[in-house]
Amino acid sequence: MCGFVGFCNLKKKVSDDTDTLTKMTRILQKRGPDEEGFYTSCHIALGHRRLIIIDAENGKQPMSAKYGDTTYTIVYNGQLYNAADLRKELISLRI
Repeated sequence: MCGFVGFCNLKKKVSDDTDTLTKMTRILQKRGPDEEGFYTSCHIALGHRRLIIIDAENGKQPMSAKYGDTTYTIVYNGQLYNAADLRKELISLRI
């Protein structure tokens, strides 16, 4: 089982508060002993702990993807049981 943490403050810069983010994330080490990841921007901080079961290389989190001029970043806990089918469908939709 994995775990994730985060905080947001739209009135204050949080990207420099990496000590708090690291402490929050490391508390979850038993839930995700294999890997940790972090993402910070001006107002958002995300942390992730991972238990690697499948896709060791491509499952690293937080995950970021650029679409147009915008970059989107997520952390999540779950598994897509129809990932292969979804991948085929999404690839067919690429323009």
